[in-house]
Amino acid sequence: MKDLTREHELKTIFLFSLPILVGNLFQQLYNLADTVIVGNFLGKECLAAVGFSFQIHYLLIALSMGISMGASILVSRYFGSKDMESTKKIMDTGFAFCFCLSLIIAVLGICFSYRILLVFRVPSDLLEAADIYLKIMFIGVIPTFAYNALTNILRGMGDSKTPTYILIVAALLNIVLDILFIKAFGMGVAGAAFATVLSQLLSFIVCMVYMKIHYSSLFINVLHLQLDKTELKKSLKIGTPAMIQQVFVSVGFMSLQFLINGFGTDCMAAYTAASKVDAFAEMPALNLGQAMTNFTAQNLGAKRKDRVLKGGKYALVMGIAVSACISVVIVMFPSVFMSIFNRDTSVLDIGNSYLKIVPAFYIIFAAMQVLNGLLLGYGKSFVPMIASVCSLCCLQVPVAILLSGTKLGYNGIWIAAPIGWFGGLLIRAIYFYHVSKKENQ
Repeated sequence: MKDLTREHELKTIFLFSLPILVGNLFQQLYNLADTVIVGNFLGKECLAAVGFSFQIHYLLIALSMGISMGASILVSRYFGSKDMESTKKIMDTGFAFCFCLSLIIAVLGICFSYRILLVFRVPSDLLEAADIYLKIMFIGVIPTFAYNALTNILRGMGDSKTPTYILIVAALLNIVLDILFIKAFGMGVAGAAFATVLSQLLSFIVCMVYMKIHYSSLFINVLHLQLDKTELKKSLKIGTPAMIQQVFVSVGFMSLQFLINGFGTDCMAAYTAASKVDAFAEMPALNLGQAMTNFTAQNLGAKRKDRVLKGGKYALVMGIAVSACISVVIVMFPSVFMSIFNRDTSVLDIGNSYLKIVPAFYIIFAAMQVLNGLLLGYGKSFVPMIASVCSLCCLQVPVAILLSGTKLGYNGIWIAAPIGWFGGLLIRAIYFYHVSKKENQ
């Protein structure tokens, strides 16, 4: 456990966010390994199939992170005020709710996976592979939700290192299993999916064992969970808007995927590869936002409002500086990153166009994420939800639809991304100004 209410704000945020960054980078390795190995061993058709299915999987991960966000913020507050009894109640309640929700989603997903693929115009030659991959990934929803619930709880208590160590081991295992199942056993895309699910299951089991050994007084006993209705209501009040935000973001990306599917297999494969580079590049900004959520919540719980604004300024400068450096590298050498996944000429050309446009605006994305983390830490999750919905569904998707129908083609979809980010940043900045002014009166 780490107390985020002491020491210099910059040092505290940096040291707390660094393990989260490393952990999320290895989280990305799950699907990155699938993408690289599938793209090189099975070809661009299977790469495209796995790429679309990942959009669904991303929706599920986002859903689990969003719904457990409320519990994480309350854990931070209770821990910051040294209320261990309430901390235990919200831990049990949050875990129980996430677990039940994952069971429902897994069953529904397995039943309707094929219909989902048809709705999103997945080409007929990719349907079988995509359906197999997607069904197996839905099975993995249960350990994924359970592990993300535990991860958010540990971060709420200031422990950002343990989930990182577990993820590193699981991600490395995923790579080994990918190669074993795909190359040695010839299991195709099913092998990639099974490797991911087994690795996620290991993450959950190891995390449970760790909590039993090191946090015995707060250990979540799945057979004796305390489901507190009052704490559940508090958690859902904060977490539901965050969950809806994540869902709308994912649905927006799936709408973009719908547009991309209309440009054929090459464009789907290129987007799959380029978006993986994008996901890695955006990690520092995303993790600063996550760190600011717990930092803000703990300091508000300890009545240290002065530290919140100072920490926000440091995080903003740090996020913009790091994102600017990443932008320069990717925009200058897009082919280097694209060739990791697939070397088909058409795929490379389309992917390069993406990596020359979107990464140029990472500083906008970074500022948006830091403000988002601050607002969530204040418990103000409704407006960030509205900002995400407006920026993606009211700006990015409509602009993408409009521009993709012009001579710009798929480039119009790429151009729409920073336009959406700017809208999201503007809404959050205006609202944060009013929130901070009110809270510090």
